Amino acid sequence: MRFTVEACGANVRRVARSRRTALLRRAARWLVALAALSAAGLAVLWATLPEAAPLARENPRSTALIEQRRAEAKERRRPFRPRQTWVSPDRLSPRLVDAVLLSEDANFLGHDGIDWLAMRDAAEHDLRVGRFARGASTITQQLAKNLWLGTRKSLWRKVEEAVLAAKLERALSKRRILALYLNVVELDDGVFGAEAGARHRFGTSAADVSVAQAAVLASMLPAPRRVDLARPSSWLRSRSRRLLDRMLAAKRVSAEEHLRASAELERILAGPRPMDDGEDPPEEESAEAGPVAAAPTSTTTSTTTSTTATPMPTATEGATPTPTTIVLPPAPQR
Repeated sequence: MRFTVEACGANVRRVARSRRTALLRRAARWLVALAALSAAGLAVLWATLPEAAPLARENPRSTALIEQRRAEAKERRRPFRPRQTWVSPDRLSPRLVDAVLLSEDANFLGHDGIDWLAMRDAAEHDLRVGRFARGASTITQQLAKNLWLGTRKSLWRKVEEAVLAAKLERALSKRRILALYLNVVELDDGVFGAEAGARHRFGTSAADVSVAQAAVLASMLPAPRRVDLARPSSWLRSRSRRLLDRMLAAKRVSAEEHLRASAELERILAGPRPMDDGEDPPEEESAEAGPVAAAPTSTTTSTTTSTTATPMPTATEGATPTPTTIVLPPAPQR
């Protein structure tokens, strides 16, 4: 009897082990199949999305974001004449470059297009506050969105954005990516690029903006079309002050420069608060339409501007930027 019970127990254990093994093998097969499908899907996506390599030598004539704004204006029967002046990196204030990097992507030189640590921190912050409150898009991802995707929001768009960011990082130098970003970034309704933005907001060139003006321009990037400097919002005030303090902490400005810039900043932000004031930047408007076709490129034609556009030197021309506290790698010689 004892032998029979032990034999039955052994049989049960063997059957259980056999079932577990079968389940593990089945799960492994599914994981392999899923990995293969994912790899194939990414390969197809990589092949079908626009190529970034032409941007190493040519500037885009237009961008998905500009064309989205044009379509929105047409739908509302409003005129649309984008203001954008292409400038080379040596015609940008080093303080403006520092402010944008510290505000938008402090680890720009240390990642390959996606900052996984920033994504983790943003997710943890959003879980704490119970809503999507903090973005984690790198400058490369933002450039991909501006060039090819527009502002529509979806999980699939984030996948496309990540793949396009990888293509940008593979094809272009960090210096070129940053130069493109600073020439296409939106800074008000119909205003694109640091040069047009500086002239529109402060009546000066991007080369001559003060430290305080640079901090304000960089701080408005989450929602530039919602910024009215005559009625500065609480979120713009707090972001600008924090950014100025970060520039001091990162030794981008001296204590004396920080003191002068702080006084100027308070003068810039001295106006009354708007009626719809808030502590957080408002949500970016998203487009319902799908992605716009890849932005065409040209070395001679640039986006319609309110001033004569100055073609930006391409990567092969290798203009050396004005010395700055954040040293960008030199342009590749091809």
